[in-house]
Amino acid sequence: MPTTSPFLRRRVSTKVSRGDNDDVDSTSRRSSVDKCPGDADGSNRPREEVVWGKTPGGEVFRVPTTHDVLTTLFNPEYPKSHFDLLNLGLLGLQLALFLVLSRRTAQIFFFVYFVIWRAAYDGGLGWVLTKQSKKKWIVREVHRLGWLDPKRRPEVRNWVKKQLVGKMGKDYSFDDLPLEYNTWLLFRQLVDVILVNDFLSYCMFAFSCFRVPEDVSFAVHCMRWLGGIVLIGFNLWVKTEAHNVVKDYGWYWGDVFFQRGNLVFDGVFELAPHPMYSVGYAGYYGLSLICGSYLVLFVSLAAHGAQFAFLVLFENPHIERYYGKPKAIAKRIPIFPSVNRTNEHPVTPQKPIVGDVTLSITETETEAETEETEIEELFDRVGDTQTERIPTPTGSSSRRSTSSNASSASLNGVTNVKKKSLSQHDLLNKYFRRDTVVLKNLDLLRANDLMLGLIIFYAFAWMLSPRNISKEVMLAVCFLHAAAWCLIHYVGLGLLLRAQGRSKFLVRHFMKNYHYPDGGKGAVVEAFTNWKAIYNMISCLSVVMKTYLIPNDWSVGNDLLRHTLGALLIGLHVWASMESYEVLGLFGWFFGDFFMEEFPAHLEYTGIYRYLNNPEAMGGATWFGLALISGSKLVLSLAVIRHLASWWFLRSVENPHMRKLYGDSLRKDAGFVKVIKKVASKNARILESRAGKHAPELKRVVREVKGTFDKVYEETADAVEDFLAKSRPVISEVVQDTKVLLQQSRERLVITRVANDLSSYETDKYRVSVKPSPSTGTSSFYLGEPITVRWQAPRNHSRQDWIGLYRVGANKSMLVTKVSSLGMWLPVHDEEWDGDIPLGLDRPPSPQRDSENGEVTFRGNTLPWLVGNYEVRYHHDGKYNVMSLDGSIQIRVDRPGNLNLSNVRCSLMRIVPLCLDSDPSLIPISCRSTSSLENRCSNGSSAPSSITGPGSNDTLHFDDSETEDRDPDDFSFWSERQAKRICMAIKQIFDVEYAPEVVVADANLTALANRILLSKEILTTSNTTK
Repeated sequence: MPTTSPFLRRRVSTKVSRGDNDDVDSTSRRSSVDKCPGDADGSNRPREEVVWGKTPGGEVFRVPTTHDVLTTLFNPEYPKSHFDLLNLGLLGLQLALFLVLSRRTAQIFFFVYFVIWRAAYDGGLGWVLTKQSKKKWIVREVHRLGWLDPKRRPEVRNWVKKQLVGKMGKDYSFDDLPLEYNTWLLFRQLVDVILVNDFLSYCMFAFSCFRVPEDVSFAVHCMRWLGGIVLIGFNLWVKTEAHNVVKDYGWYWGDVFFQRGNLVFDGVFELAPHPMYSVGYAGYYGLSLICGSYLVLFVSLAAHGAQFAFLVLFENPHIERYYGKPKAIAKRIPIFPSVNRTNEHPVTPQKPIVGDVTLSITETETEAETEETEIEELFDRVGDTQTERIPTPTGSSSRRSTSSNASSASLNGVTNVKKKSLSQHDLLNKYFRRDTVVLKNLDLLRANDLMLGLIIFYAFAWMLSPRNISKEVMLAVCFLHAAAWCLIHYVGLGLLLRAQGRSKFLVRHFMKNYHYPDGGKGAVVEAFTNWKAIYNMISCLSVVMKTYLIPNDWSVGNDLLRHTLGALLIGLHVWASMESYEVLGLFGWFFGDFFMEEFPAHLEYTGIYRYLNNPEAMGGATWFGLALISGSKLVLSLAVIRHLASWWFLRSVENPHMRKLYGDSLRKDAGFVKVIKKVASKNARILESRAGKHAPELKRVVREVKGTFDKVYEETADAVEDFLAKSRPVISEVVQDTKVLLQQSRERLVITRVANDLSSYETDKYRVSVKPSPSTGTSSFYLGEPITVRWQAPRNHSRQDWIGLYRVGANKSMLVTKVSSLGMWLPVHDEEWDGDIPLGLDRPPSPQRDSENGEVTFRGNTLPWLVGNYEVRYHHDGKYNVMSLDGSIQIRVDRPGNLNLSNVRCSLMRIVPLCLDSDPSLIPISCRSTSSLENRCSNGSSAPSSITGPGSNDTLHFDDSETEDRDPDDFSFWSERQAKRICMAIKQIFDVEYAPEVVVADANLTALANRILLSKEILTTSNTTK
């Protein structure tokens, strides 16, 4: 992001760099202004500063004097170029047509004519200027077409020279000025034609729509004209002042062609943001007032909107691209600088928190502390000042703290304490955490966000619903609404709870997407808190209210009986729920054993659970009671649906989790079932004794019936289990195939273009090979490590040849590549490309050899960031013909065998610098030395050589002032893409997922290592204990 606001077309300073070290200051070089045509003597003209420009190629030149378009166009003393004559002819044509055409025809014609010129301005100029800003497209096209080349197109060059020389002063030399400047002057001629005709066509359209409103008073007419004239005058003043500030260089976008200095923010540009595009169009509305036409007003609004589109799509990106300075993300800049304090209190031993650290520094405030120190103390108290010492792999101790660090104690007992102030980055991540802004960052697994979504949904549903709805339609809507919430309550929340019980889904979600200062412990609490709130948010009584009618006569029919039985069923539900809550408490009521393992896993069959295993199954009694009271079949259907959904919840969610958690301690039969079975057995014996000789026959019949039911149940259960067992691999295979298809579809989104001129190239002379990794000496590369590829090609090979990296097996053909490289490609001649666009430059002279060779290095965004095997393919002429290939290349990560702080931090010390493109300004200080990294990593694997700076053998040296207030483990980012790389690496090394915001919030090796360890501990506790 730019550090300054991107105001446009500012006056620029005239100090321009010549070469690398020599600055040319225009104030030290002065010359007389050349005489304009018609001047008899230029000696009386004031002397002006000489302005120097610089081309993108580094050529410095003197910028000649230019004149504004109105002077060159309408001053008869200036010779007229062909562009000027065309411009004057178009202007005269408009005036003539305005006088000749009828009013209605003039309105239509000038409206269309203005739209054409406005589109040419905002669309045409915006398009070509964007291409020029990004790729120098205009200059390259002029060079490619040879318009200014005396050898290739002498006629065109002479014509262009004649057009430009006549409009410039004597300080202009067409032959001595660079191509970029002459191209800009030629571009100016086109801009003049568009701007002047755009202005006049709008005026002609407005005048053709002029009318005098008849229903307003004379005072209103006066105010309308006065306001319009003031707005037009203000518009002219803004444009004039803006031109005086930016001159022709800014008015005609000269900075997309050459440089003339840095932006200067003053003058009218301090009046309003983007004055050339905001208040600079006030004249549109002034003329609309004078003309008294809504049509002119709406056309003015549309034209002004198109101008803002030009601003947003071209001007702002151009300013940011040329003048904006990238701002590092997650860079900890202290609010107050660190302060060294002397504390004369002796150091007292404290109980160590982690590892072998035995000292903690106690400090008190002294009377000599300054006001700044007191303010800093206030910030320290506001911040999270509790610190925790953590042993580093080298045995030294460092502090996990966002606000303070302590230095070592001196031998005489006096402590030198170095307080590190809070940074804005830490404060932002302490008080803000992916907060919902309207609908941005909306997370339906957060109760507040879900409630917000429901409020918005119901508000829109109420606003869009028709006002006259029949009773039957409303009843159907209420039934569907209640049934939907019933299914959401049991099936939706059941699936969510089952995923939590099996894979810690909710905890993983919060741990992945939200930053917790304690390393992730808060994820369990927040997941459980939101689950409780969501669980309490379900209700579906509306259908009962719509179907209930108060009986007219309670003594007639069965109304009184239905109400009595319904009330009893509702009371039974209420009693069972209260009894269940008495036994379960908050922990069991909200299924706490799905979330937390700290509570002891034991069962107590007390209260209602002494008699029933699942008393919550009686909860359906309320809905059957409501069905009785309302007498509605819809409510009865809803009760059945709810009962079936509750049965599914118990069978598929709660009972499997109970069996997994408590195992054999679960009883088979509840007290009520035992009593019923006991009574049934006793009655069976009595019946058997009374049956006499028929007893064996009855027993046989009972056994057969019971066996039939048991057989049917077992066969059904076996069939279901067999179906699920057979379906599970199929479903897993389908899911895996779907993932592969999605990956392949993403890769195959490419139109394969092949060349037809391969017969003119010696295909056997193409070679491509991968240079072994410096760390392993093989073709096995650590994730993020740069990959260097050697290539060889015949001398006449295409300058548009390129090399791509692909997964092994992604391409079935070895002759043509049919999948996308997904950005993992590099041109053979990188200097002849601009991004993914070949420049088409002439082939540079080279020694007469049969072949050429070179190297390209894949790094950063051109590298694959997923482990696996890859191959290198050499392609011909910007197309997909494969001339040579090499592979396979293994992209790997080293997973630590023992997960402890030392090993995890060591792994991060290896991968984080690679994810940050080994940028010395981003990587942690502790990773800037290869020797230091190798000493700290004790897993036996060498560190990638790419973590050091270019041209450095061992250590990158930096000023002490840069690292004075910085934790050695802190790092920062240029873009969120680098944070995503770290997330992908952590997922592949430790099997823990984090959102980029979490990594950005930590931005510290030790903090991130502790977060990973705690996440692994939380996510694996249930698997190791069950």
